[in-house]
Amino acid sequence: MDLRKEFHRDMIAIYQKAKKECGYNATRFLQMVAAKDGLTVAKSFIQRSQATDGFTILWELGRLDLTVEALILKPKYAELFTDEERRQVQELLDQYNNR
Repeated sequence: MDLRKEFHRDMIAIYQKAKKECGYNATRFLQMVAAKDGLTVAKSFIQRSQATDGFTILWELGRLDLTVEALILKPKYAELFTDEERRQVQELLDQYNNR
């Protein structure tokens, strides 16, 4: 299977898991992923200077494992992102994990 398509599917899966397990319905996120594709949305999140609202909500729920950033760092998706992108994402996760 195409890695980009698999990433897209996993983006939808984290939305579904957050809704089912946390009651967090990230409708705007799902709309963005459907309108574009998962990889494009993930890369746009990396370019932001701060965490998304969804990231912050998932942090408050103690579920950073369900963030786009956590998905980006999965080893199987390493080739979809540059080292710099992965470093930025890791820094954001570290910053919130240490709060």
